[in-house]
Amino acid sequence: MKPRSQNEPNADDLFRSRLDQIINEQHELVVLANKIDWDHLALEVEPFFATEGRPAIPTRLMVGLHLLKHMYQLSDERVCAAWVENPYYQHFCGEIYFQHEFPIQRSSMTHWRKRVGECFFETLLQESLGIAFESKALKKNQLKRIVVDTTVQSKAVAYPTDV
Repeated sequence: MKPRSQNEPNADDLFRSRLDQIINEQHELVVLANKIDWDHLALEVEPFFATEGRPAIPTRLMVGLHLLKHMYQLSDERVCAAWVENPYYQHFCGEIYFQHEFPIQRSSMTHWRKRVGECFFETLLQESLGIAFESKALKKNQLKRIVVDTTVQSKAVAYPTDV
């Protein structure tokens, strides 16, 4: 089934901490979250899900987790642990209220990656580069040369075995 929508404010949430009241609106993740076209990304993900069955995990949560994972070079386990501790991560992923527990299983990230495939991540890369150009964090001349470090790449070296 298509991904469900994020949590909407509820009258029962009177005593819960709203993230927009406890975070700094000038923080880099808040600014970036406001620049990303989440609706466009949700439309790009939609074809990967069936129309019937259990609702999928919200797109903004999954895309946000993957962006955070790659921005801060974290493993799936670390990004899940950091999400619980960091209100900025939660806000970036579309939460309205501060959560004390991670809302999904960590393995859901792996399953989601397999479902959407490389094609979606190319779209995500294009969105990221577009935002970088708009905010002037990236210039075209910075993309002319790519530096590749191959020090950990395996080499075709044959060692003598008859010593």
